[in-house]
Amino acid sequence: MGCGRGTVEGDTVPAEGWRGEEHSLSALAVVTGAAGGIGKAVARDLMAQGTDVVMIGRTPDRLAAAADELNEEAGAGRARAVPADLSVPQDVERAAAEIVSAGRAVDVLVNNAGGNYAPHPSKDLADVRRDWLVNVTGNVLPVVLLTHALTPALRRPGGRVITISSIAALRGSGSYGGAKAALHPWSTELAARLAPEGITVNVVAPGYIEGTEFYGERMSEQFHADRSRQAPAGRGGTVSEVAATVAHLAAPAAGFLTGQIIQINGGALAGRG
Repeated sequence: MGCGRGTVEGDTVPAEGWRGEEHSLSALAVVTGAAGGIGKAVARDLMAQGTDVVMIGRTPDRLAAAADELNEEAGAGRARAVPADLSVPQDVERAAAEIVSAGRAVDVLVNNAGGNYAPHPSKDLADVRRDWLVNVTGNVLPVVLLTHALTPALRRPGGRVITISSIAALRGSGSYGGAKAALHPWSTELAARLAPEGITVNVVAPGYIEGTEFYGERMSEQFHADRSRQAPAGRGGTVSEVAATVAHLAAPAAGFLTGQIIQINGGALAGRG
């Protein structure tokens, strides 16, 4: 990753900072779902490497607090909060316009926004329809819409698109697993299309990860123990371990790694390749 000069919508432009200063050595990353959990850990890791980060989330106050925390840790104002509901095209257009307003290329796009918005069994056809719509809206649209909007701004060559999926896409059931699974063929097609331009596209599919709000009211000591036993490692993963995998995929050394689904699940589901 690097800055210098970047290509945005076909034009070569100076890599200026948000306040007009030069960022000749700083890359720019966009991380969605960045107010907590995996997204916040990814933003922290990328900032530790000297990357400027745009943090996107749906809750303005929580997102701003997360950006302030990371800026305080880094001792510099390299994180910027951009609130947006990425399932809404108008919000995506506004966020994308704000991201590229300074004329900088996007080095890394991490699509982390999503969640299981229908965790309980459906009772009738109306419920089934609602569950599928809410999970496709919340897990597929934010990824596809923002990536489409930012594709012209991705650095060529050297850009990275990394999407956070789930073990549920590979062995899960229901509308959440189905929605996450939809991101896999979409990502492989995008990888093939962007590879000639020097852009990599990969998916990270975590298993049970501790330290997130994903499970909500379902989380208990018994739930944690049951999920931990699913992995031969005998434990859940951490957000830092997922973030480290993302950081590797974002690095220059991963330039020949594209079109892949990288599992991180302690052996709960063996990889196939």
